[in-house]
Amino acid sequence: MKNLGLIAFLLLAFACQNPENNSEQMSENQVTVQNEPDSVLRHAVYFSFKDSSSAEDVQMVIDAFRNLQNEIPGIQSFEWGENSSPEGLNRGLTHAFTLTFHSNEDRDAYLPHPAHQKFGEILGPHLKEVLVVDYWTRP
Repeated sequence: MKNLGLIAFLLLAFACQNPENNSEQMSENQVTVQNEPDSVLRHAVYFSFKDSSSAEDVQMVIDAFRNLQNEIPGIQSFEWGENSSPEGLNRGLTHAFTLTFHSNEDRDAYLPHPAHQKFGEILGPHLKEVLVVDYWTRP
């Protein structure tokens, strides 16, 4: 019986919480969700590196690519990883990179940006193959 009274007390306390605080929190969450685009532009880049490039060379390229998000406005996010697919359909491409943009204009400003051009100079001596695919996400 004591447990039943404790449960009733907790339910009553929960029900009496200030509803204005909850609606303010909900409004803040809704604003955050409303500011997010329905779709984002993914710039997917796949590399393979020359056999002559060392692990340190490859890491230097990765670090330079990652740093572009600090130098070029419009890059919303950056991620990368090494191929781990067991299917063997990667056509020799070993590293995947994905940059996210919220508009074509942001992506279009990124492509000729001096920092991107400088990255190309760092990448060039180590690049064996490249594939680039841009797409707008769909649910």
